[in-house]
Amino acid sequence: MELRQITPEFAVAPQITPEDVAELARMGYRTLINNRPDEEIEAQLDSRAMAEAAAASGMAYIHLPYYPGALTPDLVAAFEATMTQIEGPVLAYCRSGTRSSHLWAMSEAGSRPIDEIVSLAAKAGYDHSGLVPLLAQHEADR
Repeated sequence: MELRQITPEFAVAPQITPEDVAELARMGYRTLINNRPDEEIEAQLDSRAMAEAAAASGMAYIHLPYYPGALTPDLVAAFEATMTQIEGPVLAYCRSGTRSSHLWAMSEAGSRPIDEIVSLAAKAGYDHSGLVPLLAQHEADR
């Protein structure tokens, strides 16, 4: 399991397994956000299996599938709403963690300076320089 801490309350990871969820709970994570569409993965890692693992470990679980290339306003709004309603610390995951980090970045636009968002993502191993125009637009729309 490869966790990439973006803030003290939010981390992302590449694909995790149901067996990893108990360890995440022991580490103090309270909420698990799955941004991976079920169509990308085998049944033992699908949203149903991960929801069961989260429930067994006492974690909240949210499935917000983010299809490659489909960073839509509705998905961003759903992620933002989710982040206001859940208990942290939060771990979000997808295939590589990139899509989860994009959703975090978009949710922070307007609350945190864009250069700080890009810097925090970079420290976690994600290059968000190409996301800057979208971040600026989202910040302006708020």
